[in-house]
Amino acid sequence: MDLRLLRYFVAVTEEGNFHRAAERLHIAQPPLSRAIQQLEADVGSPLLDRAARPLRLTPVGKLLYSQALQMLARMEDLQTMVRAAATSKRRRLVLGFVASTIYARLPELIREFRKAASDVELVMVESTTLDQIAALKDGRIDIGFGRIRFEDPAVRRIILRHEGLIAAFPMDHPLARQAGPVSLKELADEPQILYPRSPRPSYADQVISLFRDHGVEPRIVHEARELQIAIGLVAAEEGMAIVPESVRRARSHDVAYRELAEPATSPIILSHRAGDTSPELALMGAVIARMYQQWGYGVPAGLPESAAPS
Repeated sequence: MDLRLLRYFVAVTEEGNFHRAAERLHIAQPPLSRAIQQLEADVGSPLLDRAARPLRLTPVGKLLYSQALQMLARMEDLQTMVRAAATSKRRRLVLGFVASTIYARLPELIREFRKAASDVELVMVESTTLDQIAALKDGRIDIGFGRIRFEDPAVRRIILRHEGLIAAFPMDHPLARQAGPVSLKELADEPQILYPRSPRPSYADQVISLFRDHGVEPRIVHEARELQIAIGLVAAEEGMAIVPESVRRARSHDVAYRELAEPATSPIILSHRAGDTSPELALMGAVIARMYQQWGYGVPAGLPESAAPS
């Protein structure tokens, strides 16, 4: 999606009319109107209620607006990181991660690493597991935290732990009010929200396999781009979703969670280039081992040897 069009759309939304948005963007109003029409054509749905004064967003427009803000913020973060990398003389460790690992204690690991290696510049990049594999091989990242088992001789992967899965419901859903675990068969007729939509294979395929392994065919109604959108759709009463248990910490005011009756987990996997003996990677392994001991998790086998950067 064209970032320029998203910037125009955000400006029109925030200003409430095309004239003020055009002045803010320092462009004429006709090309701005054409740009929004092009964006609506790309999306396949009206984004603005033009009969309203000030302009109001349609339901699709509201969803796009919230995501556009996130995308533009990420682009600004990326530009800042690139500029900093171009001028920094410190050693760097670039870490790729899938969004759901943010809930699974990754921030605590990052804080501990930064305390232990204040002289190392740590850069974090959100990316899918498959993108991480390519980025590791190309040297664009040094470590990946993902959830998909993917074999490649150039990449070594270590399963850090298996995280339990739970069911997420709209707060007023009948199944949300019941106590105890819910079975996958009880979820057979529930509208399912999967994520991510692409690329595949992904966590979405893990969820589909979970249902099918227990003789249940999920009724999929939405395939969201990422976890945050999936949870938002659950809160909007568009359906329910199977999510990692750590997600319950992030949103509980309008989403209810229940344990699954069947054993169900998703792995958290650390990946790095085969043969990488850098002290930064070794230190990350030592931090993970120490923190996992503190948290009562089993220390993963095969972590890089512990050492401090010299």
